[in-house]
Amino acid sequence: MVSNKLLGNGSDETEISSLKAHLHNTFSIKDLGLLNYFLGIEINQTTDGYILTQRKYTKEMLTDCELDISKPAVTPFPLNLKLTPEGEDYPNVDLYRCYVGKLNFLTHTRPDLAFAVQSLSQFMHSPKLDHVQALTHTLRYVNHTAGQGILLKATDQLTLQAFSDSDWAACSSTRRSVTGYILLLGNSPISWKSKKQSTVSKSSSEAEYRAMSQAASEVTWVVRLLEELGITNLKPVQLNCDNQSALHIAKNPIFHERTKHIEVDCHFTRDKVLEGLLQLNYLPTQHQLADIFTKILPGCQHRILSSKLGMVHTFPTPSLKGGVGVQHAAQEAEAIPCSSSSAC
Repeated sequence: MVSNKLLGNGSDETEISSLKAHLHNTFSIKDLGLLNYFLGIEINQTTDGYILTQRKYTKEMLTDCELDISKPAVTPFPLNLKLTPEGEDYPNVDLYRCYVGKLNFLTHTRPDLAFAVQSLSQFMHSPKLDHVQALTHTLRYVNHTAGQGILLKATDQLTLQAFSDSDWAACSSTRRSVTGYILLLGNSPISWKSKKQSTVSKSSSEAEYRAMSQAASEVTWVVRLLEELGITNLKPVQLNCDNQSALHIAKNPIFHERTKHIEVDCHFTRDKVLEGLLQLNYLPTQHQLADIFTKILPGCQHRILSSKLGMVHTFPTPSLKGGVGVQHAAQEAEAIPCSSSSAC
């Protein structure tokens, strides 16, 4: 067996030492000690918990960038931009694919990039000049926020909750909606996604219902994973949605004109409610964390919502080797006043 990297964790130091000794006797291994870097992800321990960033990966990605990324951008995607398959072809297809692929890897610690990367990924087969301009905007934002990451807070309140949202008929070409969801363990983000739905929804309620179904599937998998790690008593998981009609559909087992055409697998949410895995909850739109995965928000709103997702901005501290300073996104939003130019 050949393995470049292997992680392990546990609460019993004796058992950990015994396992490492067994591996050392069986294979040729090198013990790198406490985790601080893994597959492009930097892990820093603070008094609040662990911070995961990809600063080094970001800087290497943008070194000798062939696109003009000198001007900072405060949102990951141009505001109100709707990309279409039409337009003038971009000659360097490989360049576009390369950067979008690298940005996709960056979303492992950057939930704020999920919607932008999802939008750009739709045109990998034939990028146009407009798509490259949008990509350049995203790279300008990434260059400006290289120290952004997520904080996994140290807490003994390990409750799991989910937020799901959709943007109805968001795609101007196909009129398909966009699904967004995020799962928080305590106040820490552990799973998120932005994805265009596979079929057209006839109403905003239907689009929200489909988004709830995808979030419910992720909750099911995450609960099983956490139970394998010894984290139990998670049920029922609160699934937050800002559409009352979608919640009524999920709770009402009676088929009628508004729901009879919806595929059977979309009623997965209803089954999980009956099983006791999920508890559905209405949440006003202004408190909907998943909104950031379905559309681009104005600058200040984007920063405030990023903070609520558990994102922080880190910067190197020369006085401490390998140390980082931390600024929460909410503090950054307060430091930068809202203006019409904040959506650039």
